[in-house]
Amino acid sequence: MTVLLLAEPDEFARQALTFARGLGEVETVSIGTDPGLPVERSHVAEGIDAYAPAAWATALEDVIDRVQPTAVVAAGTERGNEVLAHVAARRDLPFAANCTAIGASSGDSLDVTRVRWGGSLLEEARIHSPLPLLSVAPHALPAAEGDGSPQVETFTPALSESDLVVQVAEHVDEVVSGISLAEAKVVVSGGRGVGSADGFGILEELAGMLDAAVGCSRVVTSAGWRPHTDQVGQTGTKVSPDLYIACGISGATQHIAGCKGAKKILAINSDAEAPILASADYAVIGDLTEIVPAITAELRKARSA
Repeated sequence: MTVLLLAEPDEFARQALTFARGLGEVETVSIGTDPGLPVERSHVAEGIDAYAPAAWATALEDVIDRVQPTAVVAAGTERGNEVLAHVAARRDLPFAANCTAIGASSGDSLDVTRVRWGGSLLEEARIHSPLPLLSVAPHALPAAEGDGSPQVETFTPALSESDLVVQVAEHVDEVVSGISLAEAKVVVSGGRGVGSADGFGILEELAGMLDAAVGCSRVVTSAGWRPHTDQVGQTGTKVSPDLYIACGISGATQHIAGCKGAKKILAINSDAEAPILASADYAVIGDLTEIVPAITAELRKARSA
């Protein structure tokens, strides 16, 4: 049984590969370049210069028609979900997004577990389809290791004008001062409980001691205390640091969706009933204006010893 994996050369594709291997022998489909994954065969589409979701879907359908796979998988990124949605709409097939595990299969039915409501709910679903279309929730599975040297087959999909109506016209580099939020090993993040834009001064000081990035919740950006580029959450940046320090953040579902990839979460909150405590590995209940400076002082003392 052959499974097609729509893959880009990133960590999310490797996580999706781990998932796809549970369905059969995996072949990759990519645009422009082979992603270098450890598979037997790689189908590389040529003639598509920019990201265009309909064009990518056409390329994927080209390989589907030739290979006749038993399932199609993609990483649950914005691109992966968008392209599979196009394929699902064109072929009138069901599409299960953000899957984390595979269950029993029988005939044209397949059981999967998938993430819903920004990560607050796991759903057991059954898909009835001759060709399951599945995306894999980011950070839900370990990445497949190793570099591959697959048999690369290039092809040029037959694109229509409508396939290129929507495409990326320009990339604007984000201006980042200091450590990138998405790549930081430690993130110090603040919410409504910080109180004001000036209140982030103590968080920035702690971040400086930890070589960390500073993040925030949506309510902070809505108040104008921090730029949107600092926002962690479902509509902001999704982070996966070794340590996420949440200061004065209540823990709305949308925020947890952005930080659930963290290996450890430390919550500092004056509310012992704050929802974020259910997701935290460690918690300190108290006034963050006292606790954060105390942590910084202890770190400074330890470094000078």
